Amino acid sequence: MKLPSLNIQILLGAAFGVLVGLLFQNTGTAGTVASGSLYTAGLIGTLFIDLLKMILIPLVFCSIVVGIANLRQHSQMHKVWVTTLIFFILTMGIAMIVGMAASLYFKPGTGLEVTMFDGAMQNFQSKQMPLPEFFAHFLHNLFVNPFQALAESKVLSVVIFALFLGIALVMGGDRYKNILVLLEEGLEITMRMVNWIMVLAPYGVAALLIKLVATQDISMLGTLAEFVAVVAGTLIFHGIVVLPLILFLFTGKTPFWFWGGARQALVTAFATSSSSATLPITMRCATKHLHVKPEIAGFVIPLGATLNMDGTALYEAAAALFVANLIGVELSFAQQMIVFFTAMLASVGAPGIPSAGMVTMVLVLQSVGLPAEAIAILLPIDRMLDTLRTTVNVEGDMAASLVVQKIVS
Repeated sequence: MKLPSLNIQILLGAAFGVLVGLLFQNTGTAGTVASGSLYTAGLIGTLFIDLLKMILIPLVFCSIVVGIANLRQHSQMHKVWVTTLIFFILTMGIAMIVGMAASLYFKPGTGLEVTMFDGAMQNFQSKQMPLPEFFAHFLHNLFVNPFQALAESKVLSVVIFALFLGIALVMGGDRYKNILVLLEEGLEITMRMVNWIMVLAPYGVAALLIKLVATQDISMLGTLAEFVAVVAGTLIFHGIVVLPLILFLFTGKTPFWFWGGARQALVTAFATSSSSATLPITMRCATKHLHVKPEIAGFVIPLGATLNMDGTALYEAAAALFVANLIGVELSFAQQMIVFFTAMLASVGAPGIPSAGMVTMVLVLQSVGLPAEAIAILLPIDRMLDTLRTTVNVEGDMAASLVVQKIVS
């Protein structure tokens, strides 16, 4: 019998975890069976989180280096890819500002007590510092010994070194092709291990939710509705206001003309929640309906399917603020800036990775000391929000191809 997809398995695991957690909550957790079950659930959930943490650094390092280094094959299109990358960074930055501003204003998750994260709260350090001191401290922690950063899981330092190495491979061309091949093989091996870990995802999610629901006030889960509303609202705003406005300012094309030509790709993205699966239809819409030159679309859109993740970056930045509210801490401006840059860089590292959102969410949370276990709260609604995230990601790729064509022509 064919098993359901991993997304369905995770949803079933989440539902099972909530139901069992409710059962333990209603019957009390003092009994031997309940206590033993919660202990076992804690072990399984911790194992799953530890496996994600184990694979995080090599995964992000290899994926960023390989993604940047592969630009070397387009060195003859210098102006095109520079313009493309500037557009990607600009729109992802705007998306995260919108998402974080909405989260700071509405503060979903505030006022709740989640005792599951008491240990994380005790280890959480919120340091207030003047802006000049922040920038000095931030820069100092970006550029450190890469071996030290890898050993100590200093994620931002690892990402920065990966970016430098990727750019060096671009500049070196074929001279460093053996290093690139080695890193590509390293990425393939790491992704294979991710596939193994993801087999445990339904069980890990179920275990985390059993412990969470059994030991918390179930009304806590009701706050997800507010978080979903904030994220969905900002994603829709970015998709129907920000991206069409940028497109109109650069090309003069109206939103209705754009949406009419992009409709097939947007619907497919919403249904599949996969930028890669939608790629052939996105290419067809861009070249046939939006009249983008094949050489422009052939570069911008595949690159966008791996690097341009407006929706993902917005979601992960907003989610980090939600988790901070949930456990009752206030992130300083410095920590909010770290969330901003980490979410952007994590989005660059996510493409092509199975269930990338789960892995990169751990990266963003850990960057400011938030508990990685909080993904248990986010996973039940992740699949629903993923449809909107992917639609916005694909819309951004097609808008980018039109803007780049206009600028370089």
